[in-house]
Amino acid sequence: MASRCVVALGANLGDRAAVLRDAVAALDAVPRTRVQACSPVVETRPVGGPANSPDYLNAVVELATQLGPDEVLSACQRIENAHGRTREVRWGPRTLDLDVVCFEGVRSDDPRLILPHPRAAERAFVLEPWVLMDPAAVLEGRSVRELADTAPDRADLTVTDVVLCLPEQEGEAPCAT
Repeated sequence: MASRCVVALGANLGDRAAVLRDAVAALDAVPRTRVQACSPVVETRPVGGPANSPDYLNAVVELATQLGPDEVLSACQRIENAHGRTREVRWGPRTLDLDVVCFEGVRSDDPRLILPHPRAAERAFVLEPWVLMDPAAVLEGRSVRELADTAPDRADLTVTDVVLCLPEQEGEAPCAT
């Protein structure tokens, strides 16, 4: 049986849209995993990190997977590495960032993978694309719409016309946590 998982994507270096599309294709190619839905892509100012960093393109996808949370995290890290991701500066510019936001039925305090993601509830660049993908989404018992509306970085977000998923990839609603 497949579990539902929401993964956030972001890029602010290089051809950001192409990198996000490649990442979605790579996630869909992970064994025993299928991209079920993709959000619209939003453009945002960087949150934290070095001054004068380029703007991000951000999105979320919902996966149906037979893998466990750690295996999904490992797959995400392999995809990041394949796209030249480095980790020299915390919250610094990056070619690709993939974060496991929630995993159906799983709560974890493991430092390697905290679930739900510890900062997801306060980040419009995760919440707004997620609610655009699934208007009924819930994170830790709260409406993702409500969380997005009150996120501190909400004013710096613009919905783009970048498309990541083809219509046949659109599926059921993502996990509720």
